[in-house]
Amino acid sequence: MPSRQQLANAIRALAMDAVQQANSGHPGAPMGMADIAEVLWNDFLRHNPANPAWPNRDRFVLSNGHGSMLIYSLLHLTGYDLPMDELQRFRQLHSKTPGHPEYGYAPGVETTTGPLGQGIANAVGMAIAEKTLGAQFNKPEVSIIDHFTYVFVGDGCLMEGVSHEVCSLAGTLGLGKLIVFYDDNGISIDGDVNAWFSDDTPARFAAYGWQVIPAVDGHDPDAIRQATEAARADEQRPTLICCRTVIGKGAPNKEGTAATHGAPLGAEEISATREAIDWPHAPFTVPEDIYKGWDAKARGAADEAAWDSMLEAYRQAYPELAAELERRLAGDLPVDFAAQAEAYIQACQDSGESIASRKASQNTINAFGPLLPELLGGSADLAGSNLTLWTDSKGVSADDASGNYIYYGVREFGMSAIMNGIALHGGFIPYGGTFLIFMEYARNAVRMAALMAQRCVFVYTHDSIGLGEDGPTHQPVEQLTALRATPNLQTWRPCDTVESAVAWKAAVERRGGPTALVFSRQGLPHQERDAQQVAGIVRGAYVLKDCDGVPEAILIATGSEVGLAMSAAEALPERAIRVVSMPCPEVFESQDAAYRESVLPSDCLARVAVEAAHADYWYKYVGLDGRIIAMRSFGESAPAAELFKEYGFTVDNVVAALEEVLEDI
Repeated sequence: MPSRQQLANAIRALAMDAVQQANSGHPGAPMGMADIAEVLWNDFLRHNPANPAWPNRDRFVLSNGHGSMLIYSLLHLTGYDLPMDELQRFRQLHSKTPGHPEYGYAPGVETTTGPLGQGIANAVGMAIAEKTLGAQFNKPEVSIIDHFTYVFVGDGCLMEGVSHEVCSLAGTLGLGKLIVFYDDNGISIDGDVNAWFSDDTPARFAAYGWQVIPAVDGHDPDAIRQATEAARADEQRPTLICCRTVIGKGAPNKEGTAATHGAPLGAEEISATREAIDWPHAPFTVPEDIYKGWDAKARGAADEAAWDSMLEAYRQAYPELAAELERRLAGDLPVDFAAQAEAYIQACQDSGESIASRKASQNTINAFGPLLPELLGGSADLAGSNLTLWTDSKGVSADDASGNYIYYGVREFGMSAIMNGIALHGGFIPYGGTFLIFMEYARNAVRMAALMAQRCVFVYTHDSIGLGEDGPTHQPVEQLTALRATPNLQTWRPCDTVESAVAWKAAVERRGGPTALVFSRQGLPHQERDAQQVAGIVRGAYVLKDCDGVPEAILIATGSEVGLAMSAAEALPERAIRVVSMPCPEVFESQDAAYRESVLPSDCLARVAVEAAHADYWYKYVGLDGRIIAMRSFGESAPAAELFKEYGFTVDNVVAALEEVLEDI
């Protein structure tokens, strides 16, 4: 049987060879953390290489994702479907081994990491999901959901502000199955971190309520094992294991320096490293006894088989709970959800209620919540403004995690990244709210949700200058454009209760990516529709008010400006004006050409767009000769009615724009 040192050296060799062949990458972290990884993966991690989606597997997150050859080496060595030729194609087009770990490429990669700090944030979400799902489904005699979440982090992750947000919350929620290994090597890209990172990290995490195990020799397998056992034994607190390591361990002339961080070692240093670590094998060659020492397939199959037996006993004892758990883990909605949601949408149309769309959103959550126990909501300390709480909301806490609502505190970025982890774990559809302007704090986590195609619902309220007196610091202008420019993100801005309900239904039904729901603070008028128009909402844009014959001009609007557009069209009864409500341009653009033409006929060039957001987005729909009534500056502090008048969101101004564009065509 190979020694632990030899097993760890396989990681070092593969990492330096792959980075050298790619002529780019980060060999230092994999070489420095190889000993920690060897102990964790061989002694503790429960996983099945033959089934990376086994629900009760331990999760492993490489938060310092630039060290991606560490996880690729581990997956290859332990038996995942990641053959050596994929390691040889590291960082190459269409390989399963991109420069940073990407969810959905290599089997066994739990989340996309690279933007530092977000991996640990995702892991906090996974640990919350494990604790909450277990609290909802476990029984005294059987813990059907019972696994650990392990994380590797570096100095960079702990410098990022999002790590402070999420680790503080993790301590408050008592996530005892979250174990973080801190690669304390003292080196980042610019060199020795002491000049810019002098935090007392153990004290910081102790203050968060974590168990902290300091000063562990990250190259001593016995010390690593003992620390991990102590971490697993504390079920009330998450644990930070501080491991002192040497970056680039094994490279005799470069270890311990920034030279190993983000560049190939070079042929000469690699040759010296092979000699120093006693690895005489050719590049990308692993001896059979090393493979046998790493192989986790038999152990993983046995672990999953034992869990399958437990699940079968659980099915016998609790058939309804078991069916519900399996439905939720599969990501399927209840069979009657669509029909009941459609009935609610029609009820909204029949009621004719005129309210703020944020209130319409809350009403929808109240209607959908009892149908969807998988909804796990939250807000970044704005529940009373976002209206994300509903009648049966119950907070998740350290002592009772069986709830369905997370009080995230003022942590917009942390909330959004945690939501990604919750979605990745499975069993929940997370939604979380904040003001639209503070999407900016969370921007990269929203992008990551879209990149990973996760079913997250981002609820954004106070969507325009219509929030009024709080002023330009709180009034979004460019944020809708940023959301709409994000690939694979669908952004809905509903105009009333009916569109709000349709948007929520579309969001929870969407399995291929996240959704942003954008709601108003102020009241919005109800719009009358026939059945065909109600059915058209889900297509992203539809004709809300038509005219006899071919339209002379088309008014396009979203959200609070739809009512304004309707009033403007009615003020010109002698002209053939069509009003198009476009609550979700991304969905509209995915429709077939015939439908798009039926809504926005190409021979009608007289077009006006109205939206209390940045103007530039709308040129794609009105052309350079159209008119856009929108924002071209930041707002001001004043009552909403005064602001809408100040910036031209009036019936008279819309009518003038229509008359002007009609004259020009």
